[in-house]
Amino acid sequence: MKKTFLILTCLVSMAPTFACTNLLVGKKASIDGSTMVTYNADSYALYGELYHYPAAKYAPGTMLDVYEWDTGKFLGKIPQAAETYNVIGNMNEHQLCIGETTFTGRHELADSTGIIDYGSLIYITLQRAKTAREAIRCMTDLVAKYGYYSEGESFSIVDKNEVWIMEMIGKGAGNKGAVWVAVRIPDDCIAAHANQSRIHQFPLNDPQNCMYSKDVISFARQKGYFSGKDKDFSFSNAYNPLDWGGLRWCEARVWSFYNRYTDKAEQWLPYVLSEDPNPMPLYVKPNKLLGVRDLMETMRDHYEGTVFDPTKDFGAGAFHSPYRFNPLAFEVDGKKYSFERPISTQQTGFTFVGQMRNTLPDVVGGVFWFGVDDSRFTVYTPMYACMTQTPECYRVGNGDFQHFSWTSAFWIHNWVANMAYNRYDQMLIDTKALQDQQENGYLQTQPEIESRALQLLESDRNAAVNFLTNYSVETAQQSVAEWKTLGEKLVVKYMDGTVKKEVNGELITNEYGGSQYPNRPKLDENYLREIVRQTGSWLEEKKIEE
Repeated sequence: MKKTFLILTCLVSMAPTFACTNLLVGKKASIDGSTMVTYNADSYALYGELYHYPAAKYAPGTMLDVYEWDTGKFLGKIPQAAETYNVIGNMNEHQLCIGETTFTGRHELADSTGIIDYGSLIYITLQRAKTAREAIRCMTDLVAKYGYYSEGESFSIVDKNEVWIMEMIGKGAGNKGAVWVAVRIPDDCIAAHANQSRIHQFPLNDPQNCMYSKDVISFARQKGYFSGKDKDFSFSNAYNPLDWGGLRWCEARVWSFYNRYTDKAEQWLPYVLSEDPNPMPLYVKPNKLLGVRDLMETMRDHYEGTVFDPTKDFGAGAFHSPYRFNPLAFEVDGKKYSFERPISTQQTGFTFVGQMRNTLPDVVGGVFWFGVDDSRFTVYTPMYACMTQTPECYRVGNGDFQHFSWTSAFWIHNWVANMAYNRYDQMLIDTKALQDQQENGYLQTQPEIESRALQLLESDRNAAVNFLTNYSVETAQQSVAEWKTLGEKLVVKYMDGTVKKEVNGELITNEYGGSQYPNRPKLDENYLREIVRQTGSWLEEKKIEE
């Protein structure tokens, strides 16, 4: 397995980083019968790139080196599978897609002697399993045999037919394996998780819709985490007891998804505000069928228009920014406070929307809509799961977290985003225009591209794979080229706090061909009013006595 040096910290406490959000959609809750899953992989030290594991066959006795996904630390060796499948990012050629969010849970259950960490578990499983049920068996067998190195984790495990959430936590040093529970999300429902365990009570005698380790309850009893009747057992309460951060930083993101697509979010708001102990349901029926575009936009959510909207307080500054660059938690005059933690955040390494369709052959059906950096300023480009090479702009090794590359999508999008953070509501107009143009274009072209691929597939699978590979590569490369041009324009258009004039997207000169005097837009009046309130009369113009 490829060494990948990442640091992905997903903690549920007063901590500096809260990472990762997953949204899930059943096939009867989507517009076109797709199952879908999203992932914002968030960390201040995660480099956004597109992983590729080619399909392969291995001789008996071949061993696989396992490295911790977070750090690159060598954990050990396990036997390699006789055959592995092609994997693009977090989706394989059989339309199996896996995401995660870390809830950490009880720290004493971490097992430093285990060989398999949560990241390795995802990418090894994608190479070995064809369906969600196979993946659950593969993942749980691996940790049972080799030990689980990580802490608490929620996994989204989705194939072209079924959507599952599995939650897992280790048993502590010297106690190999993990306790876990997996629940199938009904086909007509949506679900989400965001760094807080979300599975409470679950059916004990419904193997079609729920699987769990035989000791998931007995182990909790043994450790003193639970003492009630089996039917009342809550995985979340036992292994990841809720705290304020788990509500406001984590469950609030789930609430925001439900708020968009149900009519019941208001009744769950008291729970998120720690005023009601009754949790939100694990899954809900949406009030509309969702499409890929809906999920793209939800992954850019900053709680706009809700009570959590960060663009409405003084911290938003003169340009109504939803971003807060200081640590989430802070203390002033002995009191503790925290900023909101929305779905979209500046420290995203990569993000995706996985689209899986049982109405199409696997070669065409699995689309891994992939982007890098902050989902608000990324572009989701279609990467077909059958593709046999990755675009240069997403290639592993094209730049890294310490070295800038002008051909890397991660660095180009960071360059644009970090300009936009300082002039948010102004530059968002420019970035969103290009974002919409590109993504809408890809979605509109999708039927035509797939029709051509299906024609090729009738006679030559390799031809269809090559066609979709070339299309995916060219799309990504063209997207990044256009964002580089956009970045150049932003430098010019917004130079020195002004806004140059333009017509139909083109900057204009004066009537003599010289420089057009730029606009100098006024700052937000509420922002100015707060400055006046804080500075008193110091900035006030005074009448000069004659």
